[in-house]
Amino acid sequence: LIASAIAKIMAYGVLGPAIAIGMIGAAAVVAIARNPQASSKIQITMLIAIAFAEAVAIYVLVVALILKFAA
Repeated sequence: LIASAIAKIMAYGVLGPAIAIGMIGAAAVVAIARNPQASSKIQITMLIAIAFAEAVAIYVLVVALILKFAA
């Protein structure tokens, strides 16, 4: 029962940030294509947003490891 809960947490927790990072990257490419002069500002904002999305995946990993070793 615990193993299936850990598997579900990891699956949903990794799927969300992966989709978010893809959407962030696609939006940045479109924005740079529309306004090439603002590419440096767009890239900085994109990297910050990707870091926040990746932090969610790291939190999910921590929760899964806690469940695995504490239970």
